[in-house]
Amino acid sequence: MAKVNQNYYVPDQSRWPIIGAVALFLLAFGAGHLVNEVASKQAGVGRYLLMAGVGLLVFMLFGWFRHIIQESMTGLYSAQMDRSFRQGMTWFIFSEVMFFLAFFGVLFYARELAMPWLDGAGNKAMTAQLLWPDFTAHWPMLKTPGGTTTQAMPWHGIPLINTLILLSSSVTLLFAHTGLENNQRARLKWMLLATVLLGLSFLWLQGYEYIHAYKELGLRLDSGIYGNTFFILTGFHGLHVTLGTLFLGIIWLRIVLKDHFTPERHFAFQAAAWYWHFVDVVWLCLFVFVYLL
Repeated sequence: MAKVNQNYYVPDQSRWPIIGAVALFLLAFGAGHLVNEVASKQAGVGRYLLMAGVGLLVFMLFGWFRHIIQESMTGLYSAQMDRSFRQGMTWFIFSEVMFFLAFFGVLFYARELAMPWLDGAGNKAMTAQLLWPDFTAHWPMLKTPGGTTTQAMPWHGIPLINTLILLSSSVTLLFAHTGLENNQRARLKWMLLATVLLGLSFLWLQGYEYIHAYKELGLRLDSGIYGNTFFILTGFHGLHVTLGTLFLGIIWLRIVLKDHFTPERHFAFQAAAWYWHFVDVVWLCLFVFVYLL
């Protein structure tokens, strides 16, 4: 490994941020169109825009990662730069915590405040009579004012299996981390590969769960507040699992193909591990508040 630079490295202007912005725009625009097309049972450009966004995002991630890896391996980063990366990752995970807290706040508001008000609680009987006279507060809300009915997603089955999968992935990732710190390369490679495969298994099962929800339970995005909160919370979490799996997969490829990282210098691995453990904790909260309670 090259000698560590003693100056604070300032990179040249990069094209990757604008490419990432375009990719995220295509993802959001395509996903919105696709949802409307599925609801109206009409063919359109939504799926193509979504696929283009995914492809461009993957291209951006691999390209940007390649530049950062080159900068790191050629010794351009100083100790101060390393601290900047750690602070940046810490603030990023904090922003993600706030992101999910906002959606958990929506779930809490709907269940603990809005539904009791509609049922006449808190001296709001007039509100209940005007808005929804025959409403009875019960979660999950399986019938909307428009008459749409659905079934609740049970906690056992796929949700429970996915919980065990993510808990197991945290354990395998911990073994991989200790293998790296002790310079046990074989253990590092196999345990990290197991973590990536567990992440892919989680995503495959979640996709199957969504198909089951749509086709057999009638649980959709238009199924009232229950359907909205269910798909928003689990969907955004699935997106984070996808990114975490991608991060860990790239780390694994660097280790297998390039023999990167040493017990002394492996912050990229550490950052990906932080992110993965955060995703696991979020899922435990989801499992309790979305599926169990």
